Amino acid sequence: MGIGDRKSQPIRKLLGSYLQFFHAFHLVFFFIGLSIGVMISLFCKNFIFKLQTTSDSVSSFTLPTSTSLSLLPPPPSPAPIPLLDSGDVVTSDVEAQTLLVHNMDDDLELFWRASFVPRITEFPYNRVPKVAFMFLTKGPIPLAPLWEMFFKDHQGLYNIYFHPHPSYVESWPKNSVFYRTRIPSKQVEWGKPTMIDAERRLLASALLDFSNERFVLLSETCIPLFNFTTVYNYLMNSNKSFLASYDDPRKVGRGRYNPQMDPTVTISDWRKGSQWFEVNRKLAIEIISDTKYYPIFKKYCSPPCYMDEHYIPTLVNIIGPGHNSNRTVTWVDWSKSGPHPGRFGRNGVSDELLNRIRFGTNGTCDGDVNTTSSMCFLFARKFMPDTLQPLLQIAPVLLGSISQ
Repeated sequence: MGIGDRKSQPIRKLLGSYLQFFHAFHLVFFFIGLSIGVMISLFCKNFIFKLQTTSDSVSSFTLPTSTSLSLLPPPPSPAPIPLLDSGDVVTSDVEAQTLLVHNMDDDLELFWRASFVPRITEFPYNRVPKVAFMFLTKGPIPLAPLWEMFFKDHQGLYNIYFHPHPSYVESWPKNSVFYRTRIPSKQVEWGKPTMIDAERRLLASALLDFSNERFVLLSETCIPLFNFTTVYNYLMNSNKSFLASYDDPRKVGRGRYNPQMDPTVTISDWRKGSQWFEVNRKLAIEIISDTKYYPIFKKYCSPPCYMDEHYIPTLVNIIGPGHNSNRTVTWVDWSKSGPHPGRFGRNGVSDELLNRIRFGTNGTCDGDVNTTSSMCFLFARKFMPDTLQPLLQIAPVLLGSISQ
């Protein structure tokens, strides 16, 4: 072997190794390309099949014409709020207040929704104004049969809202006017801000219904003094609210004012009045929308200052005194000395008593210089459960044909 052959031998070996590596790389690349090609082929085949299926579906669908559109059913209504049926067995506090009017147990949300006011005053439907009867009670309403007689045959002119203690479980029959009238309730303590919270909760619940125009706060001891038509006309024909709000210079009036309320609430703003009120819709919205004065009262008005006697009377005096009659339409007996009004039991009920309450004002209503009606009170308080039977006997006269 010559010197040239010996020199070319390493070159040939290196070239052979390179050719082997090139063939191996080419083979690997071929298989990679083949795999990618198979995958792309399968994907394209599947895509074309789906595209054909979609195309067939679209081609088989015919858009509705303007005529067929008008025949389409309306969208489904929201699911109704679950309500208790008569005879339901309730085993917990949560079930006890299964919601009958709405499901908002968050007061902030409730007040926010209730504060909505339409900017267009004309309603897009035939609106019949109603009276909202708001019962704030500890539990049952012992005089309910009398109220049943009062409301009979006047459906569509009233709504009832019932706020008992949250642990109370009612069993109204389905034919009762009180059936499904309960709102989410919370515990109320006498003399505490929770009393005002409950009143505002009732007002806000009633405000959710745009048909409610007048709002009456009642207790389980309240009775009607006239028939429904008389009460309805009396309230609807008035352009003022009926809420007692007066300046009492005594210790039980101005003496309860806390100077720390100044300057938000001054002594000249301070008012006292009855807890049991009747207000129109405009004033009701103002009461539940207040975020300025309520915190001041909650912080600085505690016993012997009672919010239920001062907060709303003072608030109304500040925001709209000209829209208030400054008197209540709920009568109570203050003839006896003491911090609490007189109560009436079975033996205290008579035609004479009720007629004296109904017509004993000599033509002038206290606090309301614009009224000369002999009818100053529409309701009366502090009638105990044992007065039901004598009241039912008097009912034909009590709920007679007097109208106004």
